[in-house]
Amino acid sequence: MTGVDPLSSLLSGIRAEGSVVSHAVLTAPWTIRFTDGAPLTMVSVLRGGGTLLLPDGTPRAVGVGDTALVRGPAPFLLADLPATVDRPHTEYEIACFTADPECTAQDLGGIRWGTDPDGATALIVGAYRASGHRHERLLRTLPSVLVVNEDVEVCAWLETAAADAARLSAGSQALMDRLLDWALVCTLRNWFDQAGADAPSWYRGLADPVLGPALHAFHGRPAQPWTVASLAGRAGVSRALFAKRFTELMGRPPLAYLTECRMADAEALLIDTDLSIARIARAVGYADAFGFSAAFKRHRGQSPSTFRAAAAA
Repeated sequence: MTGVDPLSSLLSGIRAEGSVVSHAVLTAPWTIRFTDGAPLTMVSVLRGGGTLLLPDGTPRAVGVGDTALVRGPAPFLLADLPATVDRPHTEYEIACFTADPECTAQDLGGIRWGTDPDGATALIVGAYRASGHRHERLLRTLPSVLVVNEDVEVCAWLETAAADAARLSAGSQALMDRLLDWALVCTLRNWFDQAGADAPSWYRGLADPVLGPALHAFHGRPAQPWTVASLAGRAGVSRALFAKRFTELMGRPPLAYLTECRMADAEALLIDTDLSIARIARAVGYADAFGFSAAFKRHRGQSPSTFRAAAAA
C-alpha cells in the first residue's frame, strides 16, 4: 500500500466497473430520470446544457463544460428546462442498480441516446457502483451535488472518446469505465482545490508542506506503529511543532486522527470481509486483538464482533 493517499484509498471503494455509461445527444424537450440508487452519478455536459432537479426540488443549472456529481441513492431528474417536465417530452431512464433491477436505460456501454446526431445537448452520463463501505467516508464529505467547470478542450476529448466507445468495438465497456474513473478523480480534485477552506481537512493536509509527508506515510502504511514522534520525523520538524500544526489544520490531534482512520478502515473490513478480529487488528495497526477491541469499543460503543453481527443483520 506504499504511496496510497486518503483520496485514492477512499476511491478504491467506488468504481465504474460495468457501470451504466451513456453518451446522450438530445434535442429538447427531454428529461433523464435517475432511479438506480447509485451512490454517485456523474453528468458531464459536452454541448448545450440542462437543469438538475434534486430530490428536494432544488434546481441546479449545468452548462457546457460542467461536470456534476450527484450523491445517491435518492432519485433525481435532469431536464432541458424545469418547465418542460410536466409537458410532453422525450423521457429516458436509468434503473439498473436497484435491488430488483429492471434495466430500462436505453443506452449501455456507450450507445447513444436520441436520434439526432446534431442535437443541441450532448452529455456523458455515468452511474458508479460501490464495492463495500469504504466509499461512504468520501461521500460524507460531499454535498448533495457539486459542479465543476472543465476546459472546452477536455470536453472535446471526452466526446471523442465516448464516440469511439459507442462503436461497441472490443473493450468499449472497459474504455468507458476507465474514462469515468479518470473523470471522477479529476472532478473531485478540482472541486476540493476550489473549495479551499471548505475542503476536507485530510485533503488540505496533503498539500501542506509539514503535514503532507506524514499523511502520505501514514496512509501508505497504516499498519505501522506510528507515533507523533515518528510522524514528525517524516515531516522533518520537531514533535511539538508537528502536533501544533496538525491540530490547527486538521481540527484534532495527530493520534486522534490516526485512531479515527484506523477505526473507519476496521469498520469496512468487519463489514466487507470475513477476516478474523486478530487479522483486522494487525491490518489497522494494532499488535493484538485485545488492544484493538478495546479501542474499537471506545470508538463505536460496541465490540468488533457485536458491530459485525449488527451490520450483517
